[in-house]
Amino acid sequence: MLGYFGPAGTFTHQALLTISKDEARPYASVVGALAAVRAGEVRGAVVPIENSVEGGVSATLDELINGDPLMIRREILVRVSFGLYVRPGTKLEDVREVLTHGHAAAQCRKFLAKLPHANVTEAGSTAGAAEEVAREGSRYDAAISARVAGQLYGLEELAYEIEDNTGAVTRFVEVTRPDTVPMRTGADKTTLVVFMAEDQSGALLEILEQFKVRGVNLTRIESRPTKKTLGSYCFSIDAEGHVHDARMAETLEGLARICPQVYFLGSYPRADQRAPKLDTRFSDESFTSATDWVASLDQD
Repeated sequence: MLGYFGPAGTFTHQALLTISKDEARPYASVVGALAAVRAGEVRGAVVPIENSVEGGVSATLDELINGDPLMIRREILVRVSFGLYVRPGTKLEDVREVLTHGHAAAQCRKFLAKLPHANVTEAGSTAGAAEEVAREGSRYDAAISARVAGQLYGLEELAYEIEDNTGAVTRFVEVTRPDTVPMRTGADKTTLVVFMAEDQSGALLEILEQFKVRGVNLTRIESRPTKKTLGSYCFSIDAEGHVHDARMAETLEGLARICPQVYFLGSYPRADQRAPKLDTRFSDESFTSATDWVASLDQD
């Protein structure tokens, strides 16, 4: 069984449904979902890790390294689109009380401005808002939520894609306990967390050089506090490539030499299946050829 950051009807639930239709267990927090994986309650959990509008999800980035090792096995991309959902028979002009999560309301300001007589109240989640609106006798006329929540609670969709930024995407990951790394596909991503040896001038540059000199492109890098002392940070990184690629393997070796701690969180297929634009100097063949040449120097 898989777990996920719930409740049912959220975008995380929607992401999970794209990979499994089996029964799944919701958890009230990212911390709870990942703790369940570590405890063996579920074989894996789907949690959000990055949003194209708001950046990395702090709870996930921190909790991935806070405890027994975990591994990312896949990523899932979900377009963040909101709809206005009502009890059957309710018309748009009848909407006076709208319930939704604060973040959803903030992302749908332009649409809400077209409902000048509507009062917006914040809920704990968009899914919870849909559940409340579906309740007989609810004082709320409409909920702003994901489509999956509207469908789950039998509501009618009065409007869809009402968000201000229609290109917003949230990235989710399926996390399990450590296991065999998924086979490389040629369009892969590797996630790491690296710690600096010392907080000094050029410390981050030294880390980035390990990727640069081996032709490894980064798709995300974020600093996170180590929670030890003020000003102490580590770096959460996504890079193009697979641990079985020669360029990535050598990059990890380089990081292991200069960093006091490196967390390897997995190599897995990219959801968009986009292969990196790779210079021939950084192909596996190029690394093998260089290794063979060095070996030949010791021959009689």
